[in-house]
This record gives sequence, structure tokens and C-alpha cells, in this order.
Amino acid sequence: MSLIIRPAAAEDLGPTIELLQAAGLPTADISAEHLLFVAEDTQIIQGVIGRELFGVTALLRSLVVSPDARGIGIGPALITALEAACMTDRVREIWLLTIDADKFFAKLGFVKRERADAPDAIRNTQEYSGLCPGDAVLMSKRLD
Repeated sequence: MSLIIRPAAAEDLGPTIELLQAAGLPTADISAEHLLFVAEDTQIIQGVIGRELFGVTALLRSLVVSPDARGIGIGPALITALEAACMTDRVREIWLLTIDADKFFAKLGFVKRERADAPDAIRNTQEYSGLCPGDAVLMSKRLD
């Protein structure tokens, strides 16, 4: 596999939605502006990561890797690219919600948080307030 990670483009939205739907992840409010990077192998998108920015806080959106490409480091590589972009944009903390990937994110330095700990910007997102179930695990990682 000759994988490259590149900035996402508007035309990546369709394949992203297909990957998200196949993984059972929410797509109702996803737009091209949420996409940040894609992992591509011979022009086939194998993984995607997105974010929403709220000043010094970011919400990780839509990390998904194709089932055929899991276990080879695409997820961690996308997280590394996201963190570098966030640091460039002076983001101090990344938040996320996950249903079943909390162990994966914990290995990358994210820590579980109580829902009451979420900043208002995160609480006011559609992902927090309705798209992810109430039992989704809330996690964050400080970047400074």
C-alpha cells in the first residue's frame, strides 16, 4: 500500500459519507468544511479525519478508516496530522465523542472526561447534543 495523507477537498465528501455510513457513524451534519485530511492509496480514499474549530478548542469529527485498511497505522497517522494542523491554528485542546473507540484514542493520549466538563462550544455542537448517543464517551487531549 502506497499511502499518502493529503488535505481534504470538497470532492472527497461523497466517499467520506460512504465510509462513515459503512462504519455506522453519523453523517447528518457532515459537510466538506468539516473534512481536514484524507489517507489515500492509489487515489482510493482509505481514511478520513475532520474537525470543527472553536477558537482554542477543536472537536474531532469523523475519523474513519476503511475496513480493508485497518491495523496498518492510518488512524494514528490521521490523528498526528490533525494535531499538527490544530497546533498551527493555536488550538489548545481537542475534544471527541466515541461510541466504541475509546481504547484506540486513549493509546494516543486522549483521556475520558465527564460530559459536564465539556466547554460550551462543544456542548452546542449537533454531534454532542443529538447525533451521538448520550452514552458516547467524551474524551479530550491538551496540545500545549
